[in-house]
Amino acid sequence: MKKIASILLAVVLVAGVLTGCQTKKKSGEIVVGASTTPHAEILEQTRDLLKEAGYELKIVEYSDYVQPNMALDSGDLDANYFQHQPYLDQFNADNGTDIVSVATIHYEPFGIYAGKTASIDALEAGAQIAVPNDTTNEARALMLLEAQGLITLAEGAGLNATINDIVDNPKNLEIVEIEAAQLSRSLQDVDMAVINGNYAIQDGLNVAKDALAVEDKDSVGAETFGNVLAVKAGDEDREDIKALIDALKSDKVKQYINDTYEGAVVPQF
Repeated sequence: MKKIASILLAVVLVAGVLTGCQTKKKSGEIVVGASTTPHAEILEQTRDLLKEAGYELKIVEYSDYVQPNMALDSGDLDANYFQHQPYLDQFNADNGTDIVSVATIHYEPFGIYAGKTASIDALEAGAQIAVPNDTTNEARALMLLEAQGLITLAEGAGLNATINDIVDNPKNLEIVEIEAAQLSRSLQDVDMAVINGNYAIQDGLNVAKDALAVEDKDSVGAETFGNVLAVKAGDEDREDIKALIDALKSDKVKQYINDTYEGAVVPQF
C-alpha cells in the first residue's frame, strides 16, 4: 500500500509540474482579457499587426465586469479591454487594486430599448425600467432617462447618481436595478431597459437601429465613458503594451469598427 501511495503521489506531483508548464506564458505572448463583444472582436483585428511586431496575441474572454480586473491584478493577464475609466476608478477604490488606463479606444452609446412598452410616449404610470446595478453605469443610465424628461436627478449627482438621487418622477416609474449582462434578457419582463453598448450588441441589438433613445454624442456619457485598454500600474511603458496600443489605434481597426458596428461602437482615436 505504501508503494502504491508513493507512486500516486509521484504522479500527482508530475501532473502539477506539467500543468504549470502548460499555463506558463510563452515568450513574446501578450495575454489580454476582454468582453466577447465587441472587445474580443476588435482585438482579433490586431493579431496580424502584432505578429509583424514580433508578438503573439492570446485573448481570454469574460462574461462579467469583475473577473477581468481580478485576473489582471493577479498577473494572469498582461492587459484587459472591456471597461470605461469611471468603472475602473470605482473598481480600484472598492477593491484596493492599482490598475491604470493606457489608451482610450472606443465609445459605446447607451440606449433605451423597448420591452413590454413600444415607445417612450406610451409609458404608463408605474412602468418598470431596468438599469445596470453597478454605480457608474447606473448613473449613466439615469442621466439618459433624465435627458428624455422621464426623471429629474438631484443637482450635482452626476456620475455618482443612484435611484436615491431621483427628485422628480412624474410617472412614478419603477427603476429596477439588474446586473448589466442580464439587461437584454430582462426586456420581456420590464417595460424598457437602459443597456450597455457591448451587452446590447452581444444580444443582437444595435443602438443605431433598435434603441428608442441614445446618448447624445456631446453628452457626459460620450465624453466620459470611452472604453480603455488597462494594465497593472508599472506596466505602462512595456514595449509589448506599446505595440498593442499602436495596433488597436491603427487605421485597420478603425475601419473595422466603423464597417462592422454601424454606429453602435465609435472609435475615439
